[in-house]
Amino acid sequence: MIPNDELIRIIDLLNTTYESEEAWHGPSVVEALRGVTPEMSGRRISPNTHSIAELVFHMTSWRIFCVKKMQGDATFDITTPEKNFGALPDKIDDFEWEALEMELSLSQEELINELDKRDDDEFLEDIVPGRDYTYYDMLHGIVNHDLYHTGQIMILKKALTFKGAGSQFADDDEDEYGSPYGSSQEHDDYY
Repeated sequence: MIPNDELIRIIDLLNTTYESEEAWHGPSVVEALRGVTPEMSGRRISPNTHSIAELVFHMTSWRIFCVKKMQGDATFDITTPEKNFGALPDKIDDFEWEALEMELSLSQEELINELDKRDDDEFLEDIVPGRDYTYYDMLHGIVNHDLYHTGQIMILKKALTFKGAGSQFADDDEDEYGSPYGSSQEHDDYY
């Protein structure tokens, strides 16, 4: 049997990025989501940005992608904006927010469980079904993906807290572009 030292390190990175309170890079995903209210989760800081709820949906989608690929599903893909960021309402209620957070948590658990099924590191160099990169690259990619979106969530939380604190950017005001705060206009999938 070949050792699984690298796999153990990857699982540790995935768990640290997701839920550690002592990650060297800063807040974990779970820490970043702490204190986000349902009302806050569905709001946008400008028309061309994603909401926190959409980012959570997106992070869940890509964990599911990883699980499906590790299960050998070459055809599974995230090809539409609805599959990537969801088709969520602007106003998220308590139930919807709780469901989004639970789905993210379950997708993390499912990903770790799928990795725990592996006995050695050999599969890390295999090509992901339907792709041209390795499992090693995909798994490190999901860590980087989490870090990127966790940073976005932290910025959104700060901006939404500022906007909601009775500042000049109160809910019914327009932003500098004449758009109402929290508008659900079309948005670019890169934010």
